[in-house]
Amino acid sequence: MAMDAATIERLIKDALPDAQVTIEDLRGDGDHYAAHVVSAAFAGKSRVQQHQMVYAALRGRMGNELHALALQTGVP
Repeated sequence: MAMDAATIERLIKDALPDAQVTIEDLRGDGDHYAAHVVSAAFAGKSRVQQHQMVYAALRGRMGNELHALALQTGVP
């Protein structure tokens, strides 16, 4: 089952309200996306911790509804 970009963005913004989120569907199949997420909540966190925060925001959909997410994170 595929996921749309708007749902991914909404889930991330629900967890990280200040986040600037850019989503790109890499294959047009709703299963392979790239996301760029910038949030002040990432300050002082390692890159791994930042990615874990984004994956947690997806509430278990990673690997199920969402097959692949190329993720870039940063602090404003």
